[in-house]
Amino acid sequence: MVFELAGSIRVALSTASVWPEPISAAFELAAELGYDGVEVLVWGDPVSQDPTALAALATHHRMPVLALHAPCLLITQRVWGSDPVARLDRTVQTATELGARVVVVHPPFRWQRDYATGFAAQIAALEDSRGLTIAVENMFPMRRGRLAVSSYVPSPDPTDVGYSHYTLDLSHTAAAGVDAVAMAQRMGSALAHLHLTDGSGAPRDEHLVPGQGSQPCAEVCRALVDRRFTGTVVLEVSTRRARTRLERRAVLSQALLFARLHL
Repeated sequence: MVFELAGSIRVALSTASVWPEPISAAFELAAELGYDGVEVLVWGDPVSQDPTALAALATHHRMPVLALHAPCLLITQRVWGSDPVARLDRTVQTATELGARVVVVHPPFRWQRDYATGFAAQIAALEDSRGLTIAVENMFPMRRGRLAVSSYVPSPDPTDVGYSHYTLDLSHTAAAGVDAVAMAQRMGSALAHLHLTDGSGAPRDEHLVPGQGSQPCAEVCRALVDRRFTGTVVLEVSTRRARTRLERRAVLSQALLFARLHL
């Protein structure tokens, strides 16, 4: 069954949502289920790093790449070299080649001192020169009981600095134990991109199907509609426990139905 509503906010599928299947499965499932496009997480999979291969998948499945997620995870610190400045430049270049209008990036890690110093200026310069949106994503500290330790500078909350554009991730708000609605309000009109997902409030990144955790997913969606949001909503959910393609398809169909209903 294909869930599609003319005139609605665009809903994309993150390629991370099909892991451990290959990226090609994300394009295939997105097309089958009626998503509007995909967000590519650039990581160790060589296809995620290859604009020619990604363009071929997009053309074959008629699924445009609407966003690229820069390689910011701890496990991707050697993707496209060890220099985070160069990695962000490369991501923006790849997004431009693919016609993607958004690049998602995490705040710098504390040990990336030079990168952190020039981070805001680099983003501003790239947005100005490339004409696309670089949306800084909210993250979360490591929590153990009442102790919280952040790996990000100056904090996991990008509104503490202030950027032109933000990505709001609702699994990360759950893991951080922060009010997602309040964060969305702080982001205001600079909220350009949403990772629609969920979390239980446990101190880890769960990426549950929206509606299965504690986050106000429906409320956030309705707020986007009320303010005539023109960005993209991305389903970034974990299906790693799915035993078959059929089970994975059912989870991603359920996630898309939630998004269509509330958007």
